[in-house]
Amino acid sequence: MNIAVIGASCTPYGEWWDKSLRDLLAQAQLAALDDAGLAAKDIQEIFVANMCAGQLSGQVNLGAMAADILGIHIPSTRIEGACASGALAIRAGIAALESGRAEVVMVSGVEKMTDVDHALATESLMSATDYETEGFVGATFPGLFALVTRAYMHQFGITREQLALVSVKNHKHGALNPRAHFRKEISVTDVLKSSMVADPLTLLDCSPVSDGAACIILSTPAFAKEIGKHGVNIIASTQASDTLALSHRKEFTQFYATQQAAQQAFMIASIKPSDVDLVEVHDAFSMAEIIALEDLGFFERGTAAFATAEGKTVLNGQLTVNSSGGLKAKGHPVGASGIGQIVELVQQLRGQCGVRQVNNAKIGLAHSMGGLGATVAVHILAKEA
Repeated sequence: MNIAVIGASCTPYGEWWDKSLRDLLAQAQLAALDDAGLAAKDIQEIFVANMCAGQLSGQVNLGAMAADILGIHIPSTRIEGACASGALAIRAGIAALESGRAEVVMVSGVEKMTDVDHALATESLMSATDYETEGFVGATFPGLFALVTRAYMHQFGITREQLALVSVKNHKHGALNPRAHFRKEISVTDVLKSSMVADPLTLLDCSPVSDGAACIILSTPAFAKEIGKHGVNIIASTQASDTLALSHRKEFTQFYATQQAAQQAFMIASIKPSDVDLVEVHDAFSMAEIIALEDLGFFERGTAAFATAEGKTVLNGQLTVNSSGGLKAKGHPVGASGIGQIVELVQQLRGQCGVRQVNNAKIGLAHSMGGLGATVAVHILAKEA
């Protein structure tokens, strides 16, 4: 497959008390149009990703909002897939292009999460799990991932200090990213001494609740060349699913949906994991990054934490992981996160990332996960030769 990314934009992530859901979405959409050199009238279809606006902002029907912002009357649809909503919206945009229904589509994602009590935000996020068997009885996302973390630590013998290095590395990258929610480096001691959330996970093992929006504009290769905006293409887009409830899994320390989506993506792109220069993985919790790197095929099972401790995943290491700062430091405005990952890859492949630029970046991979691996999407992007 070959889908051109001709525009990309991401708002800064953070706590935006003075901006509404509409404000953030408009900011990202207009900036993406500007980046692509297009006018609103050039867009033929819109997909907008969001998970929590109905519960947290009292606003649904975001497809209509996205078109209303631009003053156009084209098809515009909201896509929801928990924390993978943005990645699923990208897949919907790709389908519109590949079907011949459109030549140019806009894919946006937005979330406004900090205007409500933290307990309400936590409850809203738990709707990505099996509410009847998990949320209803009091489980939380950190609590469920703490179970996964304990199982992994027991099975593979990693230390709490090695796990903390995931957050340390991502904050180091985030400190270089002007759009990151947290632009401050932290230490292993900071992670270990931060407030306990769900043993063994502390506050600095967990991604923040963030506001933000991201937007990309996709087109056929022919249209991109016609307007002189070719350069970065999506060469694989895959999706897989697993059981909604963690308790229904055969084991906790690997996510089969990630493995399946990754294997299909590498096959479609006709490349190997060793061909990838940088990855943006779904690190909602520090352990999530470790498991993702193994499930994606970059490291053998049980070794990714040791590789992290050895510095193999830092900027311009063996494999640059989460150059943006990841969900942990860049932030996690759920509906925008998967699209924001693509924005980072596009800008890296264009060579636009300044002090956090990955040297000679040619191929990037984005991994987005909804729930505890219940919904997973993988995208591979390549710089045109």
